[in-house]
Amino acid sequence: MSEEMNLPRQEAAQDENEQVRIRKEKLAALQEAGKDPFTIVKYDVTHHSQEIKDRFEELEGKTVCVAGRMMSKRVMGKASFCHVQDLQGTIQSYVARDSLGVDSYQDFKKLDIGDIIGIKGLAFRTKTGEISIHAEEVVLLSKSLQVLPEKYHGLTNTDMRYRQRYVDLIMNPEVRDTFVKRSKIIREVRNYLDAKGFMEVETPMLVANAGGAAARPFETHYNALDEDVKLRISLELYLKRLIVGGLERVYEIGRVFRNEGVDTRHNPEFTLLELYQAYTDYHGMMDLVEGMYRTVAEKVCGSLVIPFGEYEVDLSKPFARLSMLDAVKQYTGVDFREIKTDEEAKAVAKEHHVEFEDRHKKGDILSLFFEEFVEEHLIQPTFVIDHPVEISPLTKKKPEDPEYTERFELFITQREMANAYSELNDPIDQRKRFEAQEALKAQGDEEANSIDEDFLNALMIGMPPTGGIGIGIDRMIQLLTNSPAIRDVLLFPTMKSLDK
Repeated sequence: MSEEMNLPRQEAAQDENEQVRIRKEKLAALQEAGKDPFTIVKYDVTHHSQEIKDRFEELEGKTVCVAGRMMSKRVMGKASFCHVQDLQGTIQSYVARDSLGVDSYQDFKKLDIGDIIGIKGLAFRTKTGEISIHAEEVVLLSKSLQVLPEKYHGLTNTDMRYRQRYVDLIMNPEVRDTFVKRSKIIREVRNYLDAKGFMEVETPMLVANAGGAAARPFETHYNALDEDVKLRISLELYLKRLIVGGLERVYEIGRVFRNEGVDTRHNPEFTLLELYQAYTDYHGMMDLVEGMYRTVAEKVCGSLVIPFGEYEVDLSKPFARLSMLDAVKQYTGVDFREIKTDEEAKAVAKEHHVEFEDRHKKGDILSLFFEEFVEEHLIQPTFVIDHPVEISPLTKKKPEDPEYTERFELFITQREMANAYSELNDPIDQRKRFEAQEALKAQGDEEANSIDEDFLNALMIGMPPTGGIGIGIDRMIQLLTNSPAIRDVLLFPTMKSLDK
């Protein structure tokens, strides 16, 4: 970059540094005058901005107290206007010298954009019709020493928005709305499951054996025990232990950690919902998740037709159900029912330019075909059912076709939104599946499961027929908030350190 192009940036940085210096001087003057805002410990807020607007007929002419960040200030001699932003939005305040007094009005005029203030006054409507507060008292509650981004451009640098989410929340109201909605979505998921008789539980995050999913774990060291441990990649194996113990319906919403890359759909730590229900199967799980999506969308969005990017997703219609075999045949013309051996599958993969590894079997290659040719077509809610046994180490086989399992994944807008099984409860079969996974690990597959002897012991005790499901909460929130990237719905997404 040329020296000339660098000059505007340097001048902007110098100007910002000068503003910070001035703000620090203002703070020092306040402190010297005995008006240090950082000594204030509380402020009695009686109302929020939107509440005053919603209840204006009741509150007109009455005293209200609000607090928040000053986002604008317009000084006009003996009277001024400012806007204060709180959790619910912004509200205007009319600040007059005659109401505040000379000294307090002078203090108000010295306030900076970004300062946190409390305003006490009467609710009224201006001549232009804007609901406002006629200030009788303005209190500086916290001095902002750093300059906020310019109002009309806001914080638009995506990387900086994620790194400084606190500024993003201040400058971009739609971001704050997304995270308010995130909280509501999670609350409604809990309400839905609680009403179905499920019990919320908590299971360990630090584990000796990170199983339950195909993912590479993070590893750390437990000093007190002098043992290497892993961060969990799934909630599954502990929740199933609870089914063995007689807790017939359990769920957990918690963080899991997978040592993988970062893109619009993946973050190394994310929020996962897993639930298990005794005496049902994957068909019961389909009914449950379909009902959950409809209920949460209706409660939070007020509609069953959800906009997402260029699409409109209709949650009101029955979700489609399509086997993986039929899906691949529909979009590629390849019928894997006619393919009998691993060698035949590999030959077909080469014909269709599908990359695979030597260790892959027919079921693995079917899954690769699905990922390559089918996922992009699955916009409306679709249950893709009956996955091959090779990619489903914890799932019951279909009694009539043991090469495939009673498993489904829910796809919406080309994204996998849920993964569910009729859970494998045969300890002998489960040991064989684990041993097959161990063999894959020995061949270099870092995502393969390891044998979990305690979990096998639990299955030996006896687990009833059980349906289970995992739902990526962040992807669900992406859909219901029309957010294209997973980082848009994570308050603090994983970011590479700036000093790297």
